[in-house]
Amino acid sequence: MRVLVVEDEIGLAETIRDGLTEAGFAVDLVHDGVDGLWQATETPHGAYDVLVLDIMLPGLSGYEICRTLRKREVWTPILMLTAKDGEYDQADALDLGADDYLTKPFSFVVLIARLRALIRRGAPERPAVLSAGELTLDPGERRVARAGEPVAVTPREFAMLEFLMHHRGQAMTKTAILESVWDANFNGDPNIVEVYIGYLRKKIGTAAIETVRGAGYRIAG
Repeated sequence: MRVLVVEDEIGLAETIRDGLTEAGFAVDLVHDGVDGLWQATETPHGAYDVLVLDIMLPGLSGYEICRTLRKREVWTPILMLTAKDGEYDQADALDLGADDYLTKPFSFVVLIARLRALIRRGAPERPAVLSAGELTLDPGERRVARAGEPVAVTPREFAMLEFLMHHRGQAMTKTAILESVWDANFNGDPNIVEVYIGYLRKKIGTAAIETVRGAGYRIAG
């Protein structure tokens, strides 16, 4: 099992390398984001079973490495390491294509278990491009287009459109949208859904999202 570790804290990086080596992994180790991206992309395809990326790196962040790899259709499983502890950091990592996440300090037993689980799962398939009428949405590259023309959307708008397109033909309630696009514990004004529906309609066309009276919203097409 071959793993690439990209970690700029030299002592921690060497500890990770030694621990993984003892656990039976073959480890390549680099200490900055530029070298990490080069190593992950220039090493023969499929050489690594899993990548371990620190988020805060010199040169390129772990976020940037992850985003670039997925854009280049490198689907090797990625586990992110960070000293940050917050749901938004975790969500950002996962949204960019990471497969798992550990906050420092972490248990070596847990790290090894997570890596073995990712390896058993294998590289994920490239996400399918979603379509509805003239609209296309690419979850892998996080792109939206209408009749072949790119449409600029915010991350929240993208998440809402992706949710509706995954449920094409079904009317989705405000509650379902809030729980998926925000979270199950959202306690703000539920009319925020209407606000974002309005934003999307301005960008993709008023008729693209239908209002189903008493039921919610449905993507057309």
